[in-house]
This record gives sequence, C-alpha cells and structure tokens, in this order.
Amino acid sequence: MKPFLLSLGLAIAFSTCLIQAQSTATMDPQSTQTTDQRAQLPAMSAESPEIETFQKLEDNWSISVSHRDQYGLELVLSPLFVGVSSTGDITTRDQQVARLVNSEDKTLTLEFHVVTVRMLGDVAVVNGTYTYHRRVNGNPMEERGVYTHVYQKVRAGWLCINSQRTQLHENAPGKQSKKKSDAELGFHIPLFSKN
Repeated sequence: MKPFLLSLGLAIAFSTCLIQAQSTATMDPQSTQTTDQRAQLPAMSAESPEIETFQKLEDNWSISVSHRDQYGLELVLSPLFVGVSSTGDITTRDQQVARLVNSEDKTLTLEFHVVTVRMLGDVAVVNGTYTYHRRVNGNPMEERGVYTHVYQKVRAGWLCINSQRTQLHENAPGKQSKKKSDAELGFHIPLFSKN
C-alpha cells in the first residue's frame, strides 16, 4: 500500500507542477509568441534535438534490458524511480534491476520509440510507443502500448524518475467492439438511464 501511496503522491505533485508551468507559460504577458508558434516549438517536432537526445536514452534502456546489463539500467533509472507497468505493478529501480538480473527469460526485449518531448526546466516528459517481448508459460508474448517517462536533469545527464505504460488492446480482424464508448452515448446518470 505504501508504494502505491508514494506513486500516487508523486503523480499528484508532478501534475500540479505541470499545470502551474503550463499556466505560467500561457499567461506570460512578455511573450511575443502566438499560440500557433508555441504549438510548433522544437521540442514537439519530430526532428528536434530533444527527441534525438531522449531516443538515445530510451535506446540505452532497451539495450540494458536486452543484454541484462544491471549497470546500464542503473545509469538510466534514478534511485527515486517509480515504475507503473501496464498491469498496474508498481516497482522501484532496485526492484527493476533485481527482476532483470533474476529473469530466466532470455527472450526478454523492450523497445521504445519517442514521439514527443516536453521540456519543463530540469524536467522532461517523454511520450511514445513501446513493444515488449517476453515468454509467458513458455509461449512467446508481445505487448504493444504507449508510455510516459518523466526525466530529471541530474548534473550533466538525465535520469528517469517515473514510468507509466499502457497496453493497447487490438480487436481480432473482422471483429468489432461490442461496447460503445461512453463519449458516444452522451451524458447520462447510471441509476436513471435506460440501459
């Protein structure tokens, strides 16, 4: 329960910082940039130096996992790291390293593709897609999804302090989802709606 509360507290604190930073940036009367110019900042373009920098960090993370490199993983993850997997497991850096070293699955690979990077001073929020290969009960499994990594600048480099993965579920070809999205149904109160 304590790791969950710690993760929840970190998420709330980080969200508050993001909101304050975004509101400060949009309310700055000295700024001469228009809304359109802000939307095209280099940190959001596909060729930005920030995306290249963080893709290299994500590649180092992937290589460390593929080669079971404890030291390499420790160079990417902060001692304060909290990771939330796609199944809701919450782990620390030490737990991540222990799982890596003790894993008997030699097919384990993790690949990250950076899509966006938002720079907030000494903090960077990286969003992207991932592919996770592993064996479950001897059978190969592939998980695809999206992730958010929060990095903090430490001395001359960056360390990941928070990770959140969300698995994307794909429907089988030819099958449609049975349940409509609540957004398509409009506003309703569950106790008083006809369903």
